[in-house]
Amino acid sequence: MAKPWATYGVDLHLDRSGPGLRRGLTDALRAAVRTGRLAPGTRLPASRSLAVDLGVARNTVAEVYGDLVAEGWLTARQGSGTRVAEQPPAAPAPPPSPSRRREPSRPAYDLIPGTPELASFPRDQWLRAARRALAAAPDRALGYGDPRGLATLRTALAGYLARARGVHADPDRIVVCAGFLGGLGLLADVLRRRGERAIATESYGLPHHRDLIRRGGCATPALPWGEHGTRPPHDGLRAGAVLLTPSHQFPMGGVLRPEDRTALTAWARDTGGLILEDDYDGEFRYDRQSVGALQGLAPDHVVYLGTASKSLAPGLRLGWLVLPPSLVEETVAALPGRVPGVLDQLTLAEFLTSGGYDRHVRAARLRYRRRRDALVTALAERAPDVRVTGIAAGLHAVLRLPPGTEQSVHRAAAWHGLAVGALSSFRHPEADVPPQDAVVVGYGTPPDHAWAGALDALCGALGS
Repeated sequence: MAKPWATYGVDLHLDRSGPGLRRGLTDALRAAVRTGRLAPGTRLPASRSLAVDLGVARNTVAEVYGDLVAEGWLTARQGSGTRVAEQPPAAPAPPPSPSRRREPSRPAYDLIPGTPELASFPRDQWLRAARRALAAAPDRALGYGDPRGLATLRTALAGYLARARGVHADPDRIVVCAGFLGGLGLLADVLRRRGERAIATESYGLPHHRDLIRRGGCATPALPWGEHGTRPPHDGLRAGAVLLTPSHQFPMGGVLRPEDRTALTAWARDTGGLILEDDYDGEFRYDRQSVGALQGLAPDHVVYLGTASKSLAPGLRLGWLVLPPSLVEETVAALPGRVPGVLDQLTLAEFLTSGGYDRHVRAARLRYRRRRDALVTALAERAPDVRVTGIAAGLHAVLRLPPGTEQSVHRAAAWHGLAVGALSSFRHPEADVPPQDAVVVGYGTPPDHAWAGALDALCGALGS
């Protein structure tokens, strides 16, 4: 029977490969402290507990502790136990030589599009939802469960997406995934296994989306682009699937026209093609009625990709796919290890069903609209040569610049402590699109207290 004290204290792994029992233990502890594996302030096991764990005499451990206290590696106080001592700070690094290249400083204001205001994440409401969800969850919910994700979350998502986005969403056809990128990577994998060799993407979009698809083994030819934005595939486009943002094109901000939506779904039906619909910010509409998801027009030919990254926070890594029936079995087979943790799934399900998600989105929509209005007003007054577009929805704006000025404005923004996106960085390298000078500004990212300063710096950069 184990001694009762063998269950007390903390675990401590030591490599005692040195010569002799006492010396080997002393060297192992000293090395663990010197290399930082045992951080200053770490409480070590009581000598009795460590002796039982190591199968040595207690006096041996006590003597080793005493030696290291004398050397200054450990401290021992009555009632506080034995701890790793605070070590003197390392000597400061020598100043860089004048010839050494200087690293760029971190921008004071991050206006790169793609991130919401993280300071407004509803911590208290989320915590309360987590407590309610965990208290009510049956024990089986903490097991491995359905690879598609918790049934409670998939059911909650089906109801919300049907109500708010016009999606035909049966819970059995929903897969919970690790954010949008997790879902896109999963789909690229499934399509490649099906024999697909190309997924067409828009002429403007995020480069890392194209990179992810290519790493999955598929090419990414560019969809045609016209005066009104993305156009449906033409006969010469060799791709059996397309990825696009029909409700709010990223980054240009337009909406896929009704006739192009019809033509796109007709292409999918006629060719057996697949549409991957990225509905990244569908909740945020300001000057017009919400545009329903394309999936509602052709649920058997569209994969709907949604995410909580813009409405809540990207760090949650919560996303979802609404799949055509023909794709469910293959996608589920490719799923193991790609589903977010069960506690966050439980919490999101509770947040959706309790109405907390809707309340948060409505409050965020009002806050972002005020920021957008402030941006438009300030630029009209202080940078009248700049035309603002793509602002009827979302969390970013496209600032159209005089010809030939994109790079100079981008450099001026950096000088003013701003990080913004150059429109050229989002252009597909194979796109047949004439150059356009613009920067893309994410007005949702800065916290409220920094928004006025960010706006002032932006106007300064545009006017310099």
